[in-house]
Amino acid sequence: MEQQQAPRWWAVVAVMIGIFLLVTAEQLPIGLLSQVASSMGVTPGMAGLMVTVPGVVAAFSAPLLPVAVGRLDRRIMLTVLMVVMVAGSVLSALASSFILLLAARVLVGLSIGGFWAVAGSIAPRLVPEAQVPKAMTMIFGGVAAASVLGVPLGTLLGDFSNWRVAFGALGGFSLLTAIALWRWLPPLPPREPVRLRVLAQQFSNRGVRVAVLTTGFVVVGHFAAYTFISPILQEISGISQRHVGSLLLLYGAAGILGNIAAGMFAGRHPYRAVLAIPSLLLIVVAAFPVLGIQPSSGVFLLMAWGAVFGSVSVSIQTWILRTAPNTEAATALMAFTFNMSIGLGAMVGGRIVDGTSLPIAMWAASGLFLLGALLVLSTPARVVGERSR
Repeated sequence: MEQQQAPRWWAVVAVMIGIFLLVTAEQLPIGLLSQVASSMGVTPGMAGLMVTVPGVVAAFSAPLLPVAVGRLDRRIMLTVLMVVMVAGSVLSALASSFILLLAARVLVGLSIGGFWAVAGSIAPRLVPEAQVPKAMTMIFGGVAAASVLGVPLGTLLGDFSNWRVAFGALGGFSLLTAIALWRWLPPLPPREPVRLRVLAQQFSNRGVRVAVLTTGFVVVGHFAAYTFISPILQEISGISQRHVGSLLLLYGAAGILGNIAAGMFAGRHPYRAVLAIPSLLLIVVAAFPVLGIQPSSGVFLLMAWGAVFGSVSVSIQTWILRTAPNTEAATALMAFTFNMSIGLGAMVGGRIVDGTSLPIAMWAASGLFLLGALLVLSTPARVVGERSR
């Protein structure tokens, strides 16, 4: 581990802001979909490719970019990826056709996958060991903050001006963040170059296998149900459509609180923290069609859902730091799993909703949460250094 004179908290803040901007960029088109579709002369369904394309690209760039750059200093890598984000945002704002807009979104996907793969593994290199849980909480707090602040603010800016202004503003903030990363991050040469062979070797470690599979079950299950949260709140809980947006802001705020609580708890008890996620999601989501039939109970369950899912990133990454033989390679695999699971979950949930009903989709998601919980239960707590369950 590099010699540290003091914790590099400004570096942690810069990485957190980078994650915040990247997640905002990935989700921003959701709020601007109708505007872009009208401006570009495409259907809303076609405009949805603005989310699909960077998600798929991010899934593959997460494991492959660290391999491609080899021994490149991670300070340089993160800074360059943020500059690529600047280019993707600016080109999105200037795109004269939908094809060019999708091409710009490919650059955004490259940035998301590569940045996330590295960012999750560098906290122990920026602060002393005792402060790693706090640093991890801050870094992954950027994910929840993007849902609460980034996407709504970007959407609001687009509504008041134009969708191109929103993308352009994102590019400007990304440029400032690239400068901050270069200024505040210390040199971060890779401890071991990530190679395809090293990526494959991670699966020989039981802790990494469990983390990857549990993440897959949880994220696919979550997005199989949460993708349809608007009709769920309206049709099951009887909540008016005009209130859905404000409730999703509260959902995101609950996610931030869940991230903070998990950061403090997972640092001491990573096994219990990861076990709690699919277990609690199973209870909340399975109960929603039965107990969430009133506005008040629906809102309560939504907040609980947000708090639990908000704890996923920091809890799983803490598990990875405790178990992976190569944390950067394992984090890259986790980023791949997370991004692919988002798309798979939305696709599976859509098929179930179209073929059956919203409650069936929620119960199917709960089945995946059950598999995740059973997988963690079948794993000895000592795998992550806990003495007991």
